Amino acid sequence: MLSSALSVFALASVAFAAVMPEMSLDERSIARRSLSGEATYYGGNVAGGACSFSTYTLPAGLYGTALSDSNWATSGNCGGCAAVTYGGKTITAMIVDECPGCGTNHLDLFPDAFSALADETLGIIDVTWDYVPCPVSGNLEIHMKSGVSEYWFSAQVVNAHRRTASLEVSTDEGSTWTAATRQTYNFFEISAGVGASTAWIKATSHTGTTVVVKDVSMTSDAMATATANYA
Repeated sequence: MLSSALSVFALASVAFAAVMPEMSLDERSIARRSLSGEATYYGGNVAGGACSFSTYTLPAGLYGTALSDSNWATSGNCGGCAAVTYGGKTITAMIVDECPGCGTNHLDLFPDAFSALADETLGIIDVTWDYVPCPVSGNLEIHMKSGVSEYWFSAQVVNAHRRTASLEVSTDEGSTWTAATRQTYNFFEISAGVGASTAWIKATSHTGTTVVVKDVSMTSDAMATATANYA
């Protein structure tokens, strides 16, 4: 019995040895898990992809990818980045599209992302990958959807350092907040609108860090740049 208990303790020690108290939040996340799946490639689609990034251009050096519908999480991983490894090479790609019918943890990379890892003639490769902070410059932005008014609210976050978990709106300068509902096409909606011509918008990342963008216009296709990005 003692021998069995010691064996279990030893296994547990090995499992948690990589996660140290002094690690940053991102380092701990990567140490705890590494996802495995297949990677393919397709033509690539930012503006017309399922994440609806119609106004966003990928920064130089950052690749693009579609993510399996098994990992879609109601578009919750849109705008997040993945460090993808194959054959000793690693690239970072932003999730901008969905891959319907793909297997769990499957990435359908843009052609240049796939070719940076392997010869395109392979067609499909086995990769490991982890969610990582996006290496974007500048601050996050709020993009209001076409048709927005004080009577219908719909907005998304672009150029974020991390994945966005929630969006809230305030018309009383932050005294109270109303949660918007995430849609599968990567916009947050309040169907009745906010009843005001401008509002504060609070974006919260998957790690709980927040950014507040003040006095955002409730007008169609409006863009507002924050004074910060997710920490």
